Amino acid sequence: MLEIVPIKQDEAKAFVKQHHRHHGAPVGSIFQVACSDGEKIVGVAMVGRPVARGLDDGWTVEVNRLCTDGTKNACSKLYSACRKVARALGYRKIVTYILESESGTSLRAAGWTMKVKTLGGSWNCKSRPRVDKHPKQKKFKWESSLTRTQES
Repeated sequence: MLEIVPIKQDEAKAFVKQHHRHHGAPVGSIFQVACSDGEKIVGVAMVGRPVARGLDDGWTVEVNRLCTDGTKNACSKLYSACRKVARALGYRKIVTYILESESGTSLRAAGWTMKVKTLGGSWNCKSRPRVDKHPKQKKFKWESSLTRTQES
């Protein structure tokens, strides 16, 4: 039986570092949650400010990192928990992005909606040079409204 449990930020970062397929841990987070099978942590989610400045309105948070060890249903359990915690903290919207190659089944199961297919690409630009450490392929933006009229 899977259950949501608290986890410290440094422990969540270590889990991400060990298990995530294509990203390291984010620098920080507003909150993080873990999923346990009763014996060990099988997944973590780290939620922070939106990466895109246009979404950073003070009412929106982003699941910046979610990863599991492959345990069935852990992803959907974590996405659902992220929605509930963000709503309890007073946020109005939660977003996340997945690669075009990922199905979104866990997000759909957790009550999220696919909103748009992004162009992907590089964050590097002349005015602010960066080294890309992320996949540059197209992504899907998923979101969930956290207003009180929505069922949890």
